[in-house]
Amino acid sequence: MNAFVKFNKGLLGMPLPWQVWVMLLTALNAVVPFFYLDRPEARVILAVMVLNAALMVAITGLAGFTRILGLGHFLWFGLLYYLWTQLGAIPAGDFYGGWIRAVMVVNAISLAIDVVDVARYLGGDRAETVPGLSEGGTRLPRA
Repeated sequence: MNAFVKFNKGLLGMPLPWQVWVMLLTALNAVVPFFYLDRPEARVILAVMVLNAALMVAITGLAGFTRILGLGHFLWFGLLYYLWTQLGAIPAGDFYGGWIRAVMVVNAISLAIDVVDVARYLGGDRAETVPGLSEGGTRLPRA
């Protein structure tokens, strides 16, 4: 199965609370930035989201829709640091400042989930996280 198709089928096959979580991440990181393309932070957030998505599709092609997909968000560590360094110049009281802070909180929570998922994967939990996506298992060597 094409990695892009499998990745999207995986997203659509997740339990509803996780789909809502992914929609929140997508809205904050890939939709709202379009309203602020004149601001460097918004452009960086959008660029990192595009890179994350491409990386996650590639990981899906290599390892399936498994917990290792958490590696796809590793760029958010750098993004969070960058945004943290910009906070002094971004007032918290307007929508833009609130959005930047919301991105930081939600992405940090997602990274915490990702760290747990990657640790579980490295610990041997290599099954597809959405039933029915597997096509003969993972193509990555087992540890």
